[in-house]
Amino acid sequence: MNRPTHILATGTALPGDPIDNAALCEVIGAQPEWIDLFVGTRTRHFAVDLDTGRQTHSLTDMATDAARQAMSRADVTAADIGFLVLGTATPDHLMPTTANLVADALGLDRIPTFQLQSGCSGAIAAFDLGIRMLDDERQLGLVIGADVCAKHLRIDRDASTAMSPSELINFVLFGDGAGAAVLSHDDDGAQLTMRSLINRFAGLGRAPAQQIEWFGLADRHLDGPALDEDYKAIEQWVPSLSRDVLGDVVAAAGLAADDVEYLLPPQLSGRMTTRVVQQMAPAAGTREISVVADTGNNGNALPFLQIDALANEIRPGERAAVVTIESSKWIEGGMVLEGAS
Repeated sequence: MNRPTHILATGTALPGDPIDNAALCEVIGAQPEWIDLFVGTRTRHFAVDLDTGRQTHSLTDMATDAARQAMSRADVTAADIGFLVLGTATPDHLMPTTANLVADALGLDRIPTFQLQSGCSGAIAAFDLGIRMLDDERQLGLVIGADVCAKHLRIDRDASTAMSPSELINFVLFGDGAGAAVLSHDDDGAQLTMRSLINRFAGLGRAPAQQIEWFGLADRHLDGPALDEDYKAIEQWVPSLSRDVLGDVVAAAGLAADDVEYLLPPQLSGRMTTRVVQQMAPAAGTREISVVADTGNNGNALPFLQIDALANEIRPGERAAVVTIESSKWIEGGMVLEGAS
């Protein structure tokens, strides 16, 4: 980074009350003990009503709420914001972009807006683009990560009919949410300073492990799933890629492994995150900031939720490494953050 970038404040939004495993299992016909043992996710939030399947929150709703909270905490107004970047895999529409609907809801006008179509690494890509957008004309910007994964799940299905294993695991893993951050080159009032960032494609010759389909009027008859995950490939590749990103992003900040006090690791599920962290082998005493066991895997929101939790713990001068791995076509993301003085 040619010039330090600061996070003035963060904001988060989770739809509705947390849904525990017992309540979810009434819908999907599984056993709570199975989720506890093999998945490790305790609760999640859905942007739909679990009883009726009716949507209660749109992606625009949640992204707007998270952005408003971040702006309020940073004590800035719509007139102060010079650009908006949204990372998501699940926009409300193909057009108009959710980024522009959020801008409208926030009262932003005549500014650049960007929507990055990506899985969880879209959060890091949003920070990457935000850093590049800051200049003397645009001194403050909003970066947002949000997803509504429930739009790909049949919440109103008949619980007496058996699910395929892949469909069952998707219900258990995913959730919905949003997070946002206000960026600035000015460190006045900042919570965190960004010391390094990695955002890179790493899927050359490697098959996708996640695929999300869009169905239009011409292809709604197709029997294929809207969401498909290769969990064996994810288990094979995510730990080693995470270890590589951790080493590279820490080195890019000019630090050694034991200079980092916090690790914000990739968030698939409670159990999977534990296995990933073990193979990442952070320095002894490194404190882990994970939220997925309580929020569910809500994609692009997760790094923001982790950073929001970090901001409540980190002290001036302490460092944290953020690592994301997107399995759709293997995108590596990482940042080193430092507690602002």
